[in-house]
Amino acid sequence: MDIIETLKADYQRFPVNQTYSIYAQDVYFQDAVFKFRGLELYKWMIKFIQTFFLNLKLDLHNIQSQAEIIKTEWTMSWNSPLPWQPYISVSGWSELRLNADGLIVSHIDYWYCSRLDVIKQHFISLKKPS
Repeated sequence: MDIIETLKADYQRFPVNQTYSIYAQDVYFQDAVFKFRGLELYKWMIKFIQTFFLNLKLDLHNIQSQAEIIKTEWTMSWNSPLPWQPYISVSGWSELRLNADGLIVSHIDYWYCSRLDVIKQHFISLKKPS
């Protein structure tokens, strides 16, 4: 299995039918909101996103591999489940570290904006791209 092609396909259909077999059981995940270890918690986070984020889209802008590191650049956008359903957009990059078996043991997301910027988007209307 080519992990790059698998990741591209996962990004395209995110958060539905993700390929969890490419992750180690003790995978470490971190972003601006969550920090945890374990595949079951990772699955729970994806399920949470799938349940509460409306019209979710994850656009992959770039993916590259160097030895045991895969770097992706992306934009995730959705409508928040508040009554006025504000449009939210977060761009960033991920660093995925592979172990000797080729499984992802670390997935760290970095955002190009602050958590406060994301909170502000809930109250200051962004224009959804056409």
